Amino acid sequence: MTRQFFVRFRLRLLAILIPFFMTAMPAQAQVAVTFYSHDFGKNFPHAFFVMKGKLQNGETVDTSFGFTAVNISPGILWGSVKGKVETPKPKYITNSNPHFTVTVGDNKYRELMALVKKWRDKPQKSYSLNKRNCVHFASEAIAILGYQFNAKTKFWKKPRSFMEEVMALNPMLKK
Repeated sequence: MTRQFFVRFRLRLLAILIPFFMTAMPAQAQVAVTFYSHDFGKNFPHAFFVMKGKLQNGETVDTSFGFTAVNISPGILWGSVKGKVETPKPKYITNSNPHFTVTVGDNKYRELMALVKKWRDKPQKSYSLNKRNCVHFASEAIAILGYQFNAKTKFWKKPRSFMEEVMALNPMLKK
């Protein structure tokens, strides 16, 4: 057998094996979801999450979501007001406290995006300091990802304390 035969044989073998390995190892989505809190200061306290990574189709994900009142005013103390899902600005995120990050695949990413849509589409007046605030929004995202939270928490109005409580209930979560 000649050297040329072995070269052709190896090339044919590679032509057969490469597609096999490409289908046997599908691209994995790697979207990191980080949960944040923002303390008092010149801003209202807030809870939100940031998503960064890539989906299986190659689409880049770089976004964030939180739920808040349209206008921060004394009206939120007396009842429901207009609410909105917002995307915090990069500087706001930088000045916030990251608590934990989990990596999700395409399906969980889509479930989180459905949650965002659900909260965006809520009839107005959708924000209630006591019943539907940023912590309630974050708690639903945490539940979608399969982690525990205390439904009877005393921290519904304290985002940082709520996130710390979630971490205590789920010791596998890391900053």
